[in-house]
Amino acid sequence: MSENNSGAGVSQNDSQRNKNRRMVLITDGYSNPVTAKTASCLLRFCPEEIVAVLDRSAEAPSAQGLLGVGGDIPVIQSMEEAPDGDSLVIGIAPPGGKIPISWRPLILEAIKRGMTIYSGLHDYLIEDSEFCEAARVHSVDLIDLRRNAEHEVASCDALDDSCLRIHTVGQDCGVGKMLVSVELTRALNDSGLNTKFIATGQTGILVEGDGCPVDSVVSDFVSGAVEKMIIQHSDYDAVVVEGQGSLAHPRYSAVTLGLLHGCSPHAMVLCYEAGRDNFNGLSHLALPGLSDLKAVYETMANLRHPSQVIAVAMNSRLLSDEQANVERDRVKRELGLPVCDVVRHGAQDLVRAVLDLRANHDT
Repeated sequence: MSENNSGAGVSQNDSQRNKNRRMVLITDGYSNPVTAKTASCLLRFCPEEIVAVLDRSAEAPSAQGLLGVGGDIPVIQSMEEAPDGDSLVIGIAPPGGKIPISWRPLILEAIKRGMTIYSGLHDYLIEDSEFCEAARVHSVDLIDLRRNAEHEVASCDALDDSCLRIHTVGQDCGVGKMLVSVELTRALNDSGLNTKFIATGQTGILVEGDGCPVDSVVSDFVSGAVEKMIIQHSDYDAVVVEGQGSLAHPRYSAVTLGLLHGCSPHAMVLCYEAGRDNFNGLSHLALPGLSDLKAVYETMANLRHPSQVIAVAMNSRLLSDEQANVERDRVKRELGLPVCDVVRHGAQDLVRAVLDLRANHDT
């Protein structure tokens, strides 16, 4: 059995981004796009590596029917239905980050089948004696994506400004910052700008194969861990740094600010979910308006490096096409910025904003 002890910016396990992975995603009883965001993003960005989604209570026969993404990838009721799977991935990110008790037999069965177990939860596999003993007996790897050994503060030296730093920031947690970051990175590469996605959460690390789980880094070292990744990838034309949480969210603002100052972005893309009025997990607290939040992000970012919000990424999954177009026009008028839903409209509005910034940056 091997443990995940790697640091930021280093692939945490050689098999993490091995194109030959044959993953079963477990969402058992938590199959909605918010809680099962890890599974949803892997289905979107790595479908060729997914064997099946495991949910014993689901009636939908396919991932598309269950989670709205993944096409014909099957939904299965038991491990026996995925004989060629070599990895089991915990596909959810629930509040508190605990493995559901009802999942323990399924995880133990996967271990007995010789499958590598990937978990991005705060509840570490390698601190569970039963899982560890089973993994030892069956020579299985338990990989905790959030486990890290970061212990360096930021140097706060000037970063290489020839590498454009773009950071996705949010009105709330769970609004699609990772999805926007990956889509924007891919679209920028398609445009000819050599761009690296900097993963800062467990799902992004699974998709990209490297990164740092910043919400599990000791607070003093968050900025240093992010700064280190920026420096390691400064030979790219641009980097897109995945955001975490929100400066406005009372639970998660600390990691958001550490990440913001660590990456010292030249520009930010503000992400939000249309139709959401209250904080995720704190329904008694209303979300701030986008104009107010834009000003807050720019103020806090400029304490470290000149930065501005250059575009808005709208998550319009709760809206019809007509409603999404109305909302898009409203936010354009309110903020005077390009607005798009990268799933519904594509990422070209964001790409143009970044390329315009780069053109001005280079002159």
